[in-house]
Amino acid sequence: MYIKQTIEQLAPYVPGIQPQMDGPVIKINANENPYPPSPRVKEILSGFDYGQLRYYPDATSQRLRTLIGTHFNLSSGHVFCGNGSDEIIAYLFQICLEEGDSIATPYPTYTLYKTIADIHRVQTEYVPTRDDFSIDIEALINTGAKGIFIANPNAQTGLLLPLAEIERLLQSYEGLVVIDEAYIDFAPATTSAYKLVARYPNLVVLRTFSKSYSLCGIRVGFCLAAPILVDALDKCRDSYNVSHLSQLMAAAALEDQLYLQKTIKQVVSTRERVSETLIHLGFEVLPSQANFLLCKPQQHAASDVYDFLKSKHIYVRYFDAPRLSDKLRISVGTDEEMDALLEQLRNFIGN
Repeated sequence: MYIKQTIEQLAPYVPGIQPQMDGPVIKINANENPYPPSPRVKEILSGFDYGQLRYYPDATSQRLRTLIGTHFNLSSGHVFCGNGSDEIIAYLFQICLEEGDSIATPYPTYTLYKTIADIHRVQTEYVPTRDDFSIDIEALINTGAKGIFIANPNAQTGLLLPLAEIERLLQSYEGLVVIDEAYIDFAPATTSAYKLVARYPNLVVLRTFSKSYSLCGIRVGFCLAAPILVDALDKCRDSYNVSHLSQLMAAAALEDQLYLQKTIKQVVSTRERVSETLIHLGFEVLPSQANFLLCKPQQHAASDVYDFLKSKHIYVRYFDAPRLSDKLRISVGTDEEMDALLEQLRNFIGN
């Protein structure tokens, strides 16, 4: 066989079910934004000269880097753009981690970290979160790993690690620290670690246009990091890793901060309302700062609730994994979608 044994044995990353959307389906299983992107994105598409597609895109996404840097009060030299933040994660393994090294990450978390580590023959040290699912910084440091990856808010729980804890980690640890802020826009504005980038050269802050900006379909992510790390990332990236249209749409969305804040406010309001209702229905609900809720039904198996909702064409996320198999992760949809979800949950509980 031509395939490496390590790849044959690899457990791939498994996304949520992608149902056919040609009928009445409520898809709240992938933490997608329920609202469309900024109208400025639509303007880009409607006015686009398709003849431009015969040219290669800007190889470095320089205009987008400049806009992002300005938005975060950093130079464009602190910004790297990728084909989704997942691509950047893979590049970080290439530039910072050797075969046989190890990373530490809390459990539970975004499972792609381990998948990419396995591809690069890097060990993953899972550090269990505490009983309340909070992250133990000291335990992460004590693994002796060469890199630490933290999703903040955490990818499965929605819990937020305070900024002071992240800085305490950076003050005590010299290895690579990756703070994956895919969901940070749904948390209070003062909680992002981007303010620490200029002070800590081992820090990488990951962001994406997929969640708060409603642009999952264009696959654009970026990171904020020291210029020496950005230069190393540029050495590894594909020659033209972000398409021309994707660069234009991401820039248009970034420039429309009023629309962004409007949709974030809607998502957060719905999140809080649904959380309260789920508690009233007898669910345990973690206090999420993301655009989803991790909840545990008290009277029924989570898998049974999942199957019932699926039979009603409502798709939430179920993880058959330790500490998660008794829970459901529900993405925040529109108010109408969440009302339909809650109605079906009432029906199920009443059976």
